[in-house]
Amino acid sequence: MVVREAIGASIPLAGVGCAIERSALARLSAKQDGRPFAADCLTEDYELGLRLGELAESSMFVRIPAMPGSRAVVASRGHFPETLGTAVRQKARWIGGIALSGWDRLGWSGGIGERWMRMRDRRGPLAALLLVAGYAAAFLWLQLGFAETLGAPVTLAVSPALAFLLKLNLALLLWRLLVRFGFVTAYYGVAEGLRSLPRMAVGNLIAILAVKRAIAIHLSGGPARWDKTSHRFPVQENMR
Repeated sequence: MVVREAIGASIPLAGVGCAIERSALARLSAKQDGRPFAADCLTEDYELGLRLGELAESSMFVRIPAMPGSRAVVASRGHFPETLGTAVRQKARWIGGIALSGWDRLGWSGGIGERWMRMRDRRGPLAALLLVAGYAAAFLWLQLGFAETLGAPVTLAVSPALAFLLKLNLALLLWRLLVRFGFVTAYYGVAEGLRSLPRMAVGNLIAILAVKRAIAIHLSGGPARWDKTSHRFPVQENMR
């Protein structure tokens, strides 16, 4: 969100904690037959932010401390769905609304920064395909390595270019894990920071299954279907 603001791209309103100036809402309403909120959109909060950006309305991401001097911030906190089925359903709605329906409804407009961010928002299906290919390649590579260890006539040849790409990807993966661990630890402690690392693989599985579900729903045709999931909220939050 901070990067989007810095490069002048539209900021999705993300559903919660949003404030919209009356004049901006009135402009949007006038352009959409008196209906500023799209009832037929799966991710209307995301679309609302981009629609305001198309009207050249400025937006910003605001980080407000819960109390003066506190590290806690004003935010909506809720647990992501805890079962595989509900998690896939929730993420499929996001992917379907942003990457698939969002492409149809919003298209491509704006400057380089805006188009780049829209491309990044819609990368879900391609990312899932690459994840499947990556996990399949890793599995086959391990099988070949195991066969070579047992004496099978298999030679694992790696070109210098491929070796460089593998090292670069490993470095980027380690950096991403470090950043993930650092941010989670800062708010929830070391134990949760460590648990966040293997959860990345779980998140990848959810993303793959969610893309499959989102594409199936999108190709089925018919009106948009609101695939709502319930959320659990923390009973008590440790404010630091």
